Amino acid sequence: MTKPLASQYPAPAAKEKIIVALDVETADDAREIIAELRDTVGAFKIGSQLFTAAGPSLVRELTEAGIKIFLDLKFHDIPNTVANAAVEAARLGVWMLNVHTLGGSEMMKRTAEEVRGVCEKENLAKPLVIGVTILTSSNDATLAEVGINAKVEFEVERLATLAADCGLDGVVASPHEAEALRKAVTDPDFLIVTPGIRPRSATKDDQKRVKTVAEAIESGSDYLVIGRPVIEAADRARAVQEIIREIEATHK
Repeated sequence: MTKPLASQYPAPAAKEKIIVALDVETADDAREIIAELRDTVGAFKIGSQLFTAAGPSLVRELTEAGIKIFLDLKFHDIPNTVANAAVEAARLGVWMLNVHTLGGSEMMKRTAEEVRGVCEKENLAKPLVIGVTILTSSNDATLAEVGINAKVEFEVERLATLAADCGLDGVVASPHEAEALRKAVTDPDFLIVTPGIRPRSATKDDQKRVKTVAEAIESGSDYLVIGRPVIEAADRARAVQEIIREIEATHK
C-alpha cells in the first residue's frame, strides 16, 4: 500500500478543529456566543443569515478583535464577480471563505489567483479558499430534481477533484464522503471542512448526510462546523468540552 504524502502543516489541535456556526439573528447574539466560546473553539462561521442582518461591519469588527472567521456565503456567479467578492472578503480579514464548485473551473481558478495576488500586493493574510460541493441537506433525489443524474458520492468526489485542480485549499463536504476524498485528492494539505456534525446525543435536524464527531474525524475531516448542538445548548461551554473529548478520544 502506498503511504500518503506527509503534510507540511501540523494537524490542528482538538479545539482548533471546531468551527461554531453563528446561525443567529443579530450581531448581539453572535457577540454573546463569541464571548462565551472564543477561548475554547478555533473559529466561528458567519453565514447568509447573520451576514444579511449585520453586514460586513460585523465581520471586520470580529477579525480586528482577533477572531477567526469562516465567511460562509458560497459565492456562485460569473468568474469576475466571484473573484472580486472573494477579494473583498480577504480585505475584511476573514480566515476562510467559500465558493460554489458548480460555478466551474474558470471561476475557481480566477478566484484563487485574484485572492492570492491581492493579498501579496496588499500584504494581507491570505484566507483559505474552499469549495462547496453538494450541500448536506441534499441527497440523490435532490440532485435528480435539478438534472444531475449521479450519486451524491460520485458528484462530491468529482467536484472536489476539480477544486483541487483549480488551486483551492479544500472543500466543504459531508463526512460520508471524506474518506473517499482523501483517496481521490492526493495533496495532504487539501482540507475537508464538514458541516452536518452532531455529538452523539444530538438530533439530525434538517441535515440528511450527518455523522458524529468521532466518525467525521476518523473519516478524514480536518474541521467540523457545528451549530445548533452548541449555540442552543443550555451550557455552551460544556457542550464544546464534550465535543473536544470526542475528538481527543479518536486519537487515543
